[in-house]
Amino acid sequence: MREILKEISEKAILLGDFKFTEEQVKTKWLGYAPAKSSEIKKTEERLGIELPEDYQHFLEITNGFPQYNAIVASLMPVEKINYLKICDPFLIEVWQSHEVLKDASDGLNASILIGGLDEEQYALLVPPYGNYDKWGYWKFASWYPGEERYNSLKEYFLNDIFFMKDQINKVDS
Repeated sequence: MREILKEISEKAILLGDFKFTEEQVKTKWLGYAPAKSSEIKKTEERLGIELPEDYQHFLEITNGFPQYNAIVASLMPVEKINYLKICDPFLIEVWQSHEVLKDASDGLNASILIGGLDEEQYALLVPPYGNYDKWGYWKFASWYPGEERYNSLKEYFLNDIFFMKDQINKVDS
């Protein structure tokens, strides 16, 4: 996971879509200080769940991650994450009002907002629900029809690396 985050940092700095601090540019690292295990446990107790291992591992590397390109949300520190239904109850209400959206609305209703609060896109951690027996990660934006699902945090980040590589290739062409 650290290598993936390092690659994201390097590519984001190279692309220069966002302003980064001198320290971030110098170290080629966008992450923050790691979360303390006590902060993770306190959040798990507050939410009444045990966070998945890959997300806990991410937090042990960096307690959040800034927005680094236009298609991702910033990831919040563990102490700020909360259920989407608490952060944006209107969104849940709208999606639940359409039967054809039931599967996605059930996921949204169960999801934990881990990033994108007050941004154009949400990063969601979705616990097992319905026919889904594993945790998932969703990107959810008003400008994109529906949710973009990932089976792991690694897959979530690798998708961003693929996007950034494509952007770099376009710049180099």
